[in-house]
Amino acid sequence: MKKIIECVPNISEGRDSKIIDAVVSAAAGVEGVTILGIDPGADTNRTVITFVGEPEPVLEAAFLVIKTAMEKIDMSRHKGAHPRMGATDVCPLIPVSGISMEGCAELARRLASRAGKELGLPVYLYGDAAERPQRRFLPDIRDGEYEALKEKLKRPDFTPDAGPAVFLPRSGATAIGARDFLLAYNINLNTRDLALARDIALSVRERGRAKRDRNGEIIRNPDGSPIIIPGLLKHCQAAGWYIDEYGYTQVTMNLTNYQETGLHHGFDAVEKEAGARGLRVTGSEAVGLLPKKALLDAGLHYLRRAGLNTGIPEKEIIHTAIRSLGLNETQPFNPDEKIIEYAAGETGKTLRGLSCSDFADELSSSSIAPGGGSVAALSLAMSAGLSSMVSNLTFGKKDFRRAGKLMTDLSTAAQRLKDRALLMIDEDTDAFNGYIAAMRLPNKSREEIAVREAAIDAASKKITEVPLETLRLSKEAAAIAETVLRRGIPAAGSDAGSALAQAEAAANGAYLNVMINLPGLNDRSYAESIRAEAAELLSSARSTVKKGLRNALKRCGNEA
Repeated sequence: MKKIIECVPNISEGRDSKIIDAVVSAAAGVEGVTILGIDPGADTNRTVITFVGEPEPVLEAAFLVIKTAMEKIDMSRHKGAHPRMGATDVCPLIPVSGISMEGCAELARRLASRAGKELGLPVYLYGDAAERPQRRFLPDIRDGEYEALKEKLKRPDFTPDAGPAVFLPRSGATAIGARDFLLAYNINLNTRDLALARDIALSVRERGRAKRDRNGEIIRNPDGSPIIIPGLLKHCQAAGWYIDEYGYTQVTMNLTNYQETGLHHGFDAVEKEAGARGLRVTGSEAVGLLPKKALLDAGLHYLRRAGLNTGIPEKEIIHTAIRSLGLNETQPFNPDEKIIEYAAGETGKTLRGLSCSDFADELSSSSIAPGGGSVAALSLAMSAGLSSMVSNLTFGKKDFRRAGKLMTDLSTAAQRLKDRALLMIDEDTDAFNGYIAAMRLPNKSREEIAVREAAIDAASKKITEVPLETLRLSKEAAAIAETVLRRGIPAAGSDAGSALAQAEAAANGAYLNVMINLPGLNDRSYAESIRAEAAELLSSARSTVKKGLRNALKRCGNEA
């Protein structure tokens, strides 16, 4: 899975468009970074900038934001309603896909170290990147704001995590951290009654509500504090409001840990509470962008609840989520615009994003890439796709109900293989282009020769390892296809047999691409270990295919 992170720097300028534009342009100029949002506030005198991309481009963009804000913003003249302590007040990194929270925390520490060393900026680490427990929460670091910073920096307990303990009148200090993605989510009710919406919010939010007696009086503990009835959902902040523009009330939520409390948990809880009050949930609204996983989790939840197979393409799972949550009621929900990975150009200008005819045209041109390695990966994707198709056709059929779990497992595994193989179509070509780039490095001086040789060696390993992974997965694809053929509906025997044939084509193509690259590896023991592994993988895949094709011919009414 491609690693994607989101960065949401808050700069202390919300009124001067020239300054805001300069800071945003610094981030936008980094290749591989996509700006998703710019939200200036005049009263707060603060702008929230949101951008996404792979880790290294995002780190570079974040550094340039901090650097440009230092150059353009004068904190000694800053006034605004929002708490702040620096030109870039806070800069969180948020994992979106393919990276853990700890991975983001390490990136935040790298960014803090660079800002401290190169810019001489006092930096404090917060959230999951915090190295001191007392600095986990941003308000604790920012207490007293910019005005208190000069004296606080003199205290031993307030030494920055990176950079000098020096007060910079123009720039102040910056907090850099890692935190989870927060989902802003509103659920629509078929009523204008605000009191009912607020009552539902109290029932579902984590903080819950105060317990009351029959007369409506709050019941208290011996110390005078109210007894609290916890709400239904953890990691949920909720309130009720009326939207005049829409003509109905909503339960508005912030889901602070969507991995544990997702969109579907919020929707189902409000639906239950609304039903108990004689109301209906009519739909919902996602504010801002969502990580893809939030939609996939919801889609899988509703598919399982309906007893349907979950081993279907990603776009179908997301479609299920959108329909089940009613995300189109308030305004159109376009996945390409509302899902972070899609908005960030997850497919972008890629080989896998081409039409069949365009891919074939590109393949048949005089360029040396894409070539056999990319085609092998495509064959792998086709094999997995066919296996998933047969599994889905079998699932739920009267005579195959006992095989329901097996078909779900097979189609889910095949979908995983298909998605990985599609990425590898581009990875193989990218690896080859990297090898060509290494070959073209200058080699006149002794230093240049050393750099070039190291680059060629690394690139040679890459162009070998990508098809080797295709070969490994081809063996797995062959095993899935063979099982689908044996256990699936006989009417789809030719499709399962075609899946086997495609798995063999992928294995043969990948094997040839591994073998042609082995002579370029300097580490001969490494090369020989790959040679042995590749031979075993190919033999195993071919054996599975041979056995399966005999069965396929029988299924098709012919003897092998």
